[in-house]
Amino acid sequence: MAATTLPAPTRRRTKKPPRHQWLATLGAAARTRRGAIGLGLAGFVVLVAVIGPSVEPYSSTAFVTTPFSQPTGQFLLGGDTLGRDVLSRVLDGGWVLLIMAACATAFGVIVGATAGISAAYLRGKVDGIIMRTVDVILAFPSLVFALLLVSILGPKLWLIVLAVGFTHAPAVARVLRSATLDISERDYVKAVELQGVKPSKVMRSEILPNLISPLMVETGLRLTWSIVLMAGLNFLGFGQPPPTPNWGYMIQENRIGLSSNPWAVIVPAALIALLTIGTNTYTDAVARVAIGVERKPEQAALIDELPIGQAA
Repeated sequence: MAATTLPAPTRRRTKKPPRHQWLATLGAAARTRRGAIGLGLAGFVVLVAVIGPSVEPYSSTAFVTTPFSQPTGQFLLGGDTLGRDVLSRVLDGGWVLLIMAACATAFGVIVGATAGISAAYLRGKVDGIIMRTVDVILAFPSLVFALLLVSILGPKLWLIVLAVGFTHAPAVARVLRSATLDISERDYVKAVELQGVKPSKVMRSEILPNLISPLMVETGLRLTWSIVLMAGLNFLGFGQPPPTPNWGYMIQENRIGLSSNPWAVIVPAALIALLTIGTNTYTDAVARVAIGVERKPEQAALIDELPIGQAA
């Protein structure tokens, strides 16, 4: 009796994740309780910063009351160290901070993502050079590194943006390098490589779209840290020159009158805190949703590693 020959176990191909999944992830995160709270807190502060300059009752640089005067019906938050209206300065002091933080985050994420993806995909000497450079930059604390650049070249706003953004790049590079090492071994990436497509196009068209989830999480985390760093630099006097209002510098210049009119310090500090808490909370919701969205493809990939009989 002839022996029956069984077909060799075959391996199913890993399906390519759908593109534009990031919009669904952001929407799903906003519908969770955690995401709704975070988005609400951050959205409130952003709304104050955006519409504030158009609704301020007085000029933010005009001397309209006595220094550190108590709140009244005319001056709802009292006066600051020079007798300017605190409410007007609060309403006019956030939009530049938000723009600078957003630009620094975008710069840091773009540089870090480019470095991390290139290091993981090209490997070899390129990987070694990029990651050793990342290690050197990570040896310096973020605030110290930013202060070093600003103190050498001067407190220019564009330089502050680049300095803060550059401090984000190493952390982003490490995270995306780790994620790229997994993505670059997927079947759909290997299939494109066999067609002779250039590495730059493979990284841009096949790898980057499938790193959107970790990229979104990193962007939220880096934005939170940008806000803190920007506020800290402004507190130290590296930022918009006086008398231009800024939430970070308002805390520094009004702290001497904390016992007379604490609102000049409490309100800008509270807005910075709400913005960072809201951003971080929404980012955490995005991370939780992204993990849940990606869990099924990962489980399917593990199952595909097994022979058909075991996978069943």
